[in-house]
Amino acid sequence: MNALNTALQQTAAKETILSLPYQLKAQLPLTHTLAVQIAEQRQIIQNILEGTDDRLLVITGPCSIHDPQSALEYAEKIKQLQAQISDQIFLVMRAYIEKPRTTVGWKGYMYDPNLDGSGDMQLGLEKSRELYLQIIEMGLPIASEILSPMATAYFDDLLAWGAIGARTSESQIHREISSHMPYSIGFKNGTDGSIQIALDAIQSASNAHQFMGMGQNGLPSILSSQGNPKAHLILRGSNSGPNYHLAEIEKIKAKAKGEFPALVIDCSHGNSSKNPQLQPEVLRTIAAERHLSHVRGVMLESHLVDGAQKISGEMTYGQSVTDGCLGWEKTQQLLLDTAELLTSAQLQRSA
Repeated sequence: MNALNTALQQTAAKETILSLPYQLKAQLPLTHTLAVQIAEQRQIIQNILEGTDDRLLVITGPCSIHDPQSALEYAEKIKQLQAQISDQIFLVMRAYIEKPRTTVGWKGYMYDPNLDGSGDMQLGLEKSRELYLQIIEMGLPIASEILSPMATAYFDDLLAWGAIGARTSESQIHREISSHMPYSIGFKNGTDGSIQIALDAIQSASNAHQFMGMGQNGLPSILSSQGNPKAHLILRGSNSGPNYHLAEIEKIKAKAKGEFPALVIDCSHGNSSKNPQLQPEVLRTIAAERHLSHVRGVMLESHLVDGAQKISGEMTYGQSVTDGCLGWEKTQQLLLDTAELLTSAQLQRSA
């Protein structure tokens, strides 16, 4: 009996109660004005994915957020850039607070905001929502990866776009959650290059589901979804090579059954051989072939400073702590050039 009590005490000592979703939303509320803004931005994204808005959707930002100050500085820069390229490009800020790990490592700002392994997730939830609201107040739509099923209820009112990663596209619970979210969600192909995994996920997420999840009150609930009509495909390359070229896209379309979903290209990961400096080459190719491929959007891993660094006591401001990123000056020039290329192509087709 003493051994049992000791075991129970040890288990209880590992548990920390978090704020419930509705409590965090009351603590850090979304105003009606901002809610309307987000709804309008979600509709713009849907229009682009459906092809009724001809602009290119560009989701750009750090591989993962680790420093609110540099994230806000980046947000201010893309806000200013959006005003220059709005005729051709619609910018969404990549604001990832969760990171999947192949084995172990820093799992994101929501999990460990102090970057010291303390794992203060209550603080992470609060700081993440606070940062999201600050970015939204700047007028920007935000995007994130849907990773922890328990986290979705804390941020479902704030995101304008979401992604399901290559490791989780095959997960039934992520497909069910996606069917329940009120914004467009893209599914990535598998790390081995499998497209069918993502196509199956899109079909699943597009349909209604009843599944177990956490309600806004924090209690286990049966969640009923109507299906997400905005689910789409993200090509991110694979361990064996890229899949963003027109020829590859045509092969994928030929193998697909039924109506082919809207297409977004991840310029990083397998499509750039995990070299962030190759992302411009990927995007230039996509822009040049877009009139034939009908790619609706792209993703860029970009921060203030090129490259990546390890978490340490002395860190470079504005540099990623996960995947390497393209620095801001290169990103800005790339997007200006892309907007110009798209404008020229549009004029040539109308001539």
